[in-house]
Amino acid sequence: MHLLVMVGVSLVILAVVLIFIRIYARQGKEYVMPDFVNKNIAEAMATNEIDLDFVVMDSIFRDGAEGGIILTQDPQGGTMVKSGRKVYVSITAYNADDAILPELAGLSVRQAVSELYAVGLVAGKLTFVEDPYKNSVVNQSCKGRTLYAGQQIPRGSVVDLVVGSGDGDGENSVPFVIGKTADKARRDILSVSLNVGTEYFRGVKNKLTAVVYRQEPDYTGVNKYPYGTSVDLWYIDADNADISKMVTDFKVDSSKIIITEQENDGRPSPEDIDENWQW
Repeated sequence: MHLLVMVGVSLVILAVVLIFIRIYARQGKEYVMPDFVNKNIAEAMATNEIDLDFVVMDSIFRDGAEGGIILTQDPQGGTMVKSGRKVYVSITAYNADDAILPELAGLSVRQAVSELYAVGLVAGKLTFVEDPYKNSVVNQSCKGRTLYAGQQIPRGSVVDLVVGSGDGDGENSVPFVIGKTADKARRDILSVSLNVGTEYFRGVKNKLTAVVYRQEPDYTGVNKYPYGTSVDLWYIDADNADISKMVTDFKVDSSKIIITEQENDGRPSPEDIDENWQW
């Protein structure tokens, strides 16, 4: 009898534990995580149907942007989650706090642009001046006022850079920015020491999420342009764009490739090679 009682009690305890674990872990009750990016966090919390717990990890000030807009989320939309899951988000700041301007003098343009974005500032126009150090930052300014390392300026401010031209023959290829947002496209262009030219947002409803569908000069992967060359951009609302198709269907227009004279390295030219020639 004692043995039977012990076995019975053990089975009851095991059943209770398994039931508790099942309830606690919410086994079999998973939901599709909604995509909250570009939505206001207050609205996302109000329409939260699966008891998600929002945790704001960072707030980034963007001039002209509404505060509280979700920029990133983890887990991402479309993943399977359980009720009560924590969602880590970054949002646009409601007010601009101050950022400390880092030391940029002597850095390459790419490094300076990265440093500015890292502290919440935005790289603006590049102006090239005579200086022995090519592509090296000489000084920086905001709205025409010269700035110095260590100064506090509102986060999100646009910082223009004065850059050395060296021997004056610096050049680079235009990056491929089709399908990218304005922020990402501007950063990519500035990082290769080119300038962002005219931006066309005609008919665009949301400039923050709009993506590039045309750029001029166009991307060829071959052509190189002098430092400071302006790249014009045309945008379309992300909701009206199939970004993956835009990128995968892009074809380089060979008619836009600029052939430059190159020193002959001893190889035969295409005109010298017939179908039977093997180099």
